[in-house]
Amino acid sequence: MGRGTDSDEAYVLDLCDEHLGETAERQRRFDWLRGDPGTDGRRARLPVDGYWPGHKLVVEYRERQHHEAVPFFDKPDRLTVSGVHRGEQRARYDARRDSEIPAHKLRLAVIRPEDLDADPRGRLRRRDRRADLAAVAAVLDPVLRTWPSDEDRVVDAFRTWLAADGWTVVPPTDPYADLEAVRPGERLIAEAKGRTSAPGIDADIAYGQILRRMTASGPGVRYALVVPVSAADHALRVPEHVRRMLGITVYAVDPDGAVAVVG
Repeated sequence: MGRGTDSDEAYVLDLCDEHLGETAERQRRFDWLRGDPGTDGRRARLPVDGYWPGHKLVVEYRERQHHEAVPFFDKPDRLTVSGVHRGEQRARYDARRDSEIPAHKLRLAVIRPEDLDADPRGRLRRRDRRADLAAVAAVLDPVLRTWPSDEDRVVDAFRTWLAADGWTVVPPTDPYADLEAVRPGERLIAEAKGRTSAPGIDADIAYGQILRRMTASGPGVRYALVVPVSAADHALRVPEHVRRMLGITVYAVDPDGAVAVVG
C-alpha cells in the first residue's frame, strides 16, 4: 500500500478515478479501522488504498502477497506487533477491512491483478488502458449498484426523484442532514430512514432529528421525512395538522425506488 505514482496500485486507482468521475482520497485512514496494539498499547489507523466519498466507496488493490505466500513481502523470520509474521498480519488486516468497511456503511470493492491483464507474476506490464478500464468497470459497477444500508437506498431514490422534479441537490447547510435541495424560491431539507426492525422508534427519532435541523427560516423552507413504504404508517402517526404547521412532508420509497408523497 502507498506505492509510487508509477506503481500498479496507482495505475489501478487512476482507472477507478476515471470510471467514477471522482478523485480518490488515497491512503485514507479512518478512526474506526485500526491495527493490533503495539507494545505501548496504541493501535495505528490502517490505510485503505482509495476512498471516494461521493460514492461511499473504498477500493483495495490486492496483489499476489495478499492471497499467496511471498517470502520477500511476508518476512517470515520477523514478527510484527500482532505476534505473527507480516504475511499473516496482512491477511488479518485484510479480513478486518472486509468486515469493518461495510459495517460502517461504505461500499467495498476488491480488485486483483487477475481481474486485469496481468502477467504470470501478477504485474500489469502491458497496461492496455482501454481494456483495463473495462475490467475495472466490471468489478466496480456491481458494487455501485448495491447500497451500504437500506437508508442509502432510500436516500439515493429520493435524490433521483428530486432531480427529476426540478430540484438541485446541494451540500447540506447542516452537515448532519441527509439531503438538501433547492429550486427557485424553495429549499428542502430531508431526513431519511431505511428498513429496520423498529420502524416506529426510528420514525420518532427522525422527527426529533428534523426538529434539530430547523435552523433555517423563511417562507420557502420546508422539510421532508423520507421512509420506506413499509414504514409510512409509522411516519404518519404524527397528526397531519402538526406536520403541516412544521412544514414537514412525508415521502415513501417503494422497493423499486419509486417515490410518492404520502402525507
